[in-house]
Amino acid sequence: MTESSLTQDIATGSPVRLQAVSAEGQPEVTPALEELYRGFEQELLVPLWTEIGDLMPAHPRSRAVPHLWRWERLRALAAEAGDLVPVGRGGERRAIALANPSLGGRPFATPTLWAAIQYLMPGEDAPEHRHTQHAFRFVVEGSGVWTVVGGDPVPMNRGDFLPQAGWNWHAHHNATSEPMAWIDGLDIPFQYVTEAQFFEFGRDEISDAERITPEKSRSERLWGHPGLRPLSAVPARPGTPLLSYKWEYTDAALRDQLLLEKEGFGGTVEPGHAAVRYASPHDGSDVLPTIRAEFHRVARGAETAPVRETGSSVYQVFDGSGVVTVGDRFWTVSRGDLFVVPSWEPFSAKSEAGSSDSDRGALDLFRFSDAPVFEALKLYRTQKDA
Repeated sequence: MTESSLTQDIATGSPVRLQAVSAEGQPEVTPALEELYRGFEQELLVPLWTEIGDLMPAHPRSRAVPHLWRWERLRALAAEAGDLVPVGRGGERRAIALANPSLGGRPFATPTLWAAIQYLMPGEDAPEHRHTQHAFRFVVEGSGVWTVVGGDPVPMNRGDFLPQAGWNWHAHHNATSEPMAWIDGLDIPFQYVTEAQFFEFGRDEISDAERITPEKSRSERLWGHPGLRPLSAVPARPGTPLLSYKWEYTDAALRDQLLLEKEGFGGTVEPGHAAVRYASPHDGSDVLPTIRAEFHRVARGAETAPVRETGSSVYQVFDGSGVVTVGDRFWTVSRGDLFVVPSWEPFSAKSEAGSSDSDRGALDLFRFSDAPVFEALKLYRTQKDA
């Protein structure tokens, strides 16, 4: 592109910039071709032959990169924010998002997934609001906070997974004398790029009736009985009607899979690797329309086979220690650490957990991904590497 033609393009205000290049499969560079490209620019047109390598690569090339955030550092910074940043209207939540280093400083863990540490001080309330973004909370440590969804107080304790479909009113309150942190997962980047998001403020304060601290929420009392579906209720909105998946059930399911394997009856996805998916008790579907959540337990000494998948994932180490490999990066990880697996990057994990760093002698990993979106669009693909 000549200096005069570039000046002309800037003068016309066109954001399209085309450059004729001499390369295999490209047209011969001539003054006529240059003139054709200037016409394309003026009319905001882009010929496929100049973009096909970027628009139609042989395999996914994610804009995100593998990255690790250390829980110890995240929690320390969140605690500092607890002393400095109010949790009321304005900032709305004391939530601190993971920003993938290759996504231009946006608060996005991947191009479709948001992950954040949220921190609530003793006696604090996070005010009520609702949004179309589908969300969940996962507790890696602590207890004593209740999330109030549609007026239903739901206790939050270590290992609990708490999904919440979009457009449900929700608030939080800390009923203890200690601060508490957890991770939030949402599909904010997906709804942002598709321009589908809505948000609405609710009440500034929840009622005394909602400030109670029951051991079980109403949703658990109705929907939380394994294998049983109430005939009296049909969910009115997409997403699971069960607002809390208790750690005791997740732990028992993973433990029994590994015991069945040891007894010679199978039950694991591969040797030493137990896994479960959180599902709606209404119909067995994913808990949220755009987010899949799973829990993986890798027995000490076991190593998972490298797997590639379309779509991206965020993992949090719930317990234990080990080495995780994502693409050409690898890290030694321990409780609370979070890391990202971009689309089509191979992922594997090796457990080095022992009695000193694990309750179960295994590497426990909580995972959430955008798989339901890719499956709905018939774009999901997976591959095990040799």
